[in-house]
Amino acid sequence: MTVTETPPARTDSCAARPRPHPRPEGRDHYTISEVAAHTGLTAYTLRWYERIGLMPHVDRSHTGQRRFRNSDLDWLAFVGKLRLTGMPVADMVRYAELLREGEHTFEERQELLESTRRDVRARIAELQDTLAVLDHKIDFYADARRASERV
Repeated sequence: MTVTETPPARTDSCAARPRPHPRPEGRDHYTISEVAAHTGLTAYTLRWYERIGLMPHVDRSHTGQRRFRNSDLDWLAFVGKLRLTGMPVADMVRYAELLREGEHTFEERQELLESTRRDVRARIAELQDTLAVLDHKIDFYADARRASERV
């Protein structure tokens, strides 16, 4: 499954198009252990993703061994970004289901991503407030140390 949605042009720094997942040039078939090495996910996690419907159908070799493609690596990179947002697994699975259903689900997919973006922005604001408190405390202790060194 390939995520081919192209975001509209934006001017904010968070709107940069994601970089493709690094992979060996000229290859398009990977074993589960190679994918685990590329992504940092365990083979168990990759199998679990497939079992719960988060991972699209993965091709198999004639011996039944999973054969991942570059498009699978791209999808896993996207799922990794969704995980970093804190999106619940159930929402990620729902997004994957909608993607498989086709273009008529664009609006629902957009709503799901917009909801996640709102959550991320709220967390960023909380973290910025927390950073301001930490900066204040660090400055306080730096000033106190300088004052005690002068005495």
